[in-house]
Amino acid sequence: MLIQIPKVLTAEQVAQIRTELDKAEWVDGRNTAGYISQRVKDNQQVPDTHPIARELGQKILTLLEKHPMFTSAALPLKVVPPLFNRYSGQQNYGRHVDGAIRPVAGTPFRVRTDLSATLFLAAPEDYDGGELVIEDTFGQRRVKLPAGDLVLYPSTSVHKVEPVTRGTRYASFFWIQSMVREDSHRTMLFELDNSIQQLGRDMPQHPAVVQLAGLYHNLLRLWADA
Repeated sequence: MLIQIPKVLTAEQVAQIRTELDKAEWVDGRNTAGYISQRVKDNQQVPDTHPIARELGQKILTLLEKHPMFTSAALPLKVVPPLFNRYSGQQNYGRHVDGAIRPVAGTPFRVRTDLSATLFLAAPEDYDGGELVIEDTFGQRRVKLPAGDLVLYPSTSVHKVEPVTRGTRYASFFWIQSMVREDSHRTMLFELDNSIQQLGRDMPQHPAVVQLAGLYHNLLRLWADA
C-alpha cells in the first residue's frame, strides 16, 4: 500500500526546517548505506547524531503523533528518528531495498522496517528530476509531492530516486515498525477505518458504526503486536 499524506508540515514549518538545515553539516550519504546500496547511492545527508537533525526529527515526530491519517495508515509501534538528505547536480539513488532492521543511532535499540516514509521539503517546481520511483504489483509509481507532504510505502519495495538535473531536492526520511507487520492487514484496517469515519460523519446514529468499530478493533487485537 502506497499512501500520500498531505500537509504534514505547513509552509511556515517547511521554511523553518530548511533554515535550520542550512546551518547543519552535510556529509556523503554513502556513509550510512549498506554494502550493496553504497554502489548506487549518491546524495548528501545530515549525520544521524547531529544536534540539528535530532531537534528537527523530534519536531516531525511530535507532529506525526497528532496526525490521524498517519496513525491510521502506519499504526506505528516504533519510529526511527527522521533523517535528512539532499540531491543536486545529477545526484541520485539507484534501485535498492531498505534493510530489514535499522539501528537507532547512539542507542542499543533497533527497529524492524515495515514502512518507509519520505517527507518532501522542497517544492516540485524548485527542482527537476528527483522523483521517488517505487515498484509494486501495479508497476512503477512515481512520486514527487508538494513540500510538507509525506508518502508511506512498504519497506519491502524496490525503489530509487531519479537524478536531480536542476535545483536541489530536500527531504526527510525514516522508517516505521508497525503494530501490524503484514502490509495487506494494514491496508484492510486503513480502509475499514476510513469507512467507519465516513459513515460516522454521514450517519452517526446508524448501529453499523458501532458494529464496524468493533470489527476494526477485534481485527487489530488479532493482528497487532504492542
